[in-house]
Amino acid sequence: MKRIAWMLACLLTAGAAMAAGQQANAASATGHWVGTWGTAPQLVESHNNPPSPGLGGNSLRQIVQVSIGGERVRLKLTNEFSNGSTEIKAVELAYAKTAGSSSAIDESSTVSLTFNGNAGVTIPAKGKVTSDPVDLHLDSRQNVAITIHYGSASSTNVSGHPGSRTTSYLKSGNTTDFSGATTTDHWYNILALEVEAPEEAGAVAILGNSITDGRGSTTNQQNRWADVLSRRLLANEATSQVGVLNMGIGGNCVLGGGLGPTGASRYQRDLLGQEGVKWIILFEAVNDLGGAQNGVQTAKRIIDVYKQIIREAHQKGIRVFGGTITPFKGNSYYSEDHEKGRSTINKWIRTTQMLDGVIDFDLAVRNPDDTIAMQSQFLFENDWLHLNAKGYETMGGCVDLELFTKTGPLAADDEEDSYGEALWIEAESLRTNTVGTAFQLVEDGAASGGKYLMTVDQTASAAPADSAHMLVADFSVKTADTYYIYARVLCPTWDDDSYWVGVDGPMSNFANGLQTTSWDWKELFHGTLQTGQHQLLLGGREDGACLDKLCIAANAEPPTGMGGSATATHLGYRLSAEACSVDLYSMNGIRLTARHATGPCIELSRAADGTILSRKIVVRQ
Repeated sequence: MKRIAWMLACLLTAGAAMAAGQQANAASATGHWVGTWGTAPQLVESHNNPPSPGLGGNSLRQIVQVSIGGERVRLKLTNEFSNGSTEIKAVELAYAKTAGSSSAIDESSTVSLTFNGNAGVTIPAKGKVTSDPVDLHLDSRQNVAITIHYGSASSTNVSGHPGSRTTSYLKSGNTTDFSGATTTDHWYNILALEVEAPEEAGAVAILGNSITDGRGSTTNQQNRWADVLSRRLLANEATSQVGVLNMGIGGNCVLGGGLGPTGASRYQRDLLGQEGVKWIILFEAVNDLGGAQNGVQTAKRIIDVYKQIIREAHQKGIRVFGGTITPFKGNSYYSEDHEKGRSTINKWIRTTQMLDGVIDFDLAVRNPDDTIAMQSQFLFENDWLHLNAKGYETMGGCVDLELFTKTGPLAADDEEDSYGEALWIEAESLRTNTVGTAFQLVEDGAASGGKYLMTVDQTASAAPADSAHMLVADFSVKTADTYYIYARVLCPTWDDDSYWVGVDGPMSNFANGLQTTSWDWKELFHGTLQTGQHQLLLGGREDGACLDKLCIAANAEPPTGMGGSATATHLGYRLSAEACSVDLYSMNGIRLTARHATGPCIELSRAADGTILSRKIVVRQ
């Protein structure tokens, strides 16, 4: 089955690539583009904004070091986090003579970029642009200078990457002479360099925080662990066409807080959205754990996000590797509880069947005599968290290069379900054009399937009487038993922690006290259900209650994490405008005698022995 799934994923990926190629312009329709350098953007913090004279009307030279080489190149620029447009008058690429320690370039190598044939481009607020391809031979690990001449541009609301570990050069006016320029160790507006490469070429994108971003590495020496890995890949014939894209952000978190967009919200852009990505490395979480109130619970939520990334990556035919979290005993992040969280994540990485490979950074750098602490020889500024250049050399050197030569089926898309037989229902699947429309659909990377439903415009005084404020799920059970219905909810306060609930009848009861400040499973109902068809009615009761997923199981213990994959069989809703011929109830549970009662009601169709055969919500004008 795994091989079939892998073949289907390859076919789907090929189909998607074909569709994308049909939409490309003639200049690049036949090209295979692969990211050779990239960085993860964010809104630049005020203390990292461009120094005087600022960007507007001036010139900025930034140095990057690519991974794989090529003969044609294109540049991506970003304005994603800016609230105003940024005007670019011109952009040039050239070979840089250093990895950032000077602004000097090989003048003869200079090429001017165009954007849809124009020398300049205005990047709209929240937007991105890609240059036209240009002929420029790049060697592997080539230092490239990107010179941008700005028109109107803000220097206080800028999209960029503060942790460049590379010096940039800013000079007044439209100039290519950067002698005496102001220096700043940050990148602004640049997003990615891509090369046209052979079909076998691909890139690995790394989701990370400051340890991947390179805090503790040497400015202008390009010796982050990702750089070390890149040089090893290039030196190995079997992996010499593998580009490395460092998507680390200093201070970043997977779930919330921290600096920059969360890992859960940015992985589709920074990992799945990169050109030519064939591999992903997941190596975050230490900042989440360092601020956690419950280390194990936080770890499980991070694992849930990792699982979601894996599933989506596998759908695109991308292999995913997990990097174990390095030790931090001795840092302020450390506590016994936080260490339990780190242990939980690392155990899952080492044992899960979902990952396509493991990179054991923890084992490589930990102290063999105190395995929850780092070796002192690797410490940067003795903070017991970040590594120095020697530590990054060790990290980059511990990666098994054979991970990048694997062929055959991808790993599993889910883990074996130890919870037992259960019915899993994504909340958003119950919202249609006529049912549940009053529930607000919200996108969230920490939610199962990336979406959830939030209750709005509700009052607690009575169950809703219209289909817009209710969700309906038909389901069946194989055997009579005591069944539990659980909901994965986020109910931050006691004023938004309840739902009206009805099983095989009107919503005459409500589940209250569901308060939780993070996604968690709460019981809505339990009771004996007979073999056959049943129906769950769920109504909003208080504004702000968030519903992600439902679980129906004969299990007195609630699920954990995101639960199992959604089950389509036996789920749905039924609406009818026909008169009921058997038992008819109002939404408040009152049996109706009139055969053509108005308003929403419930129809129970029964067999001769009284067995309920079907249920319908009936809506009449």
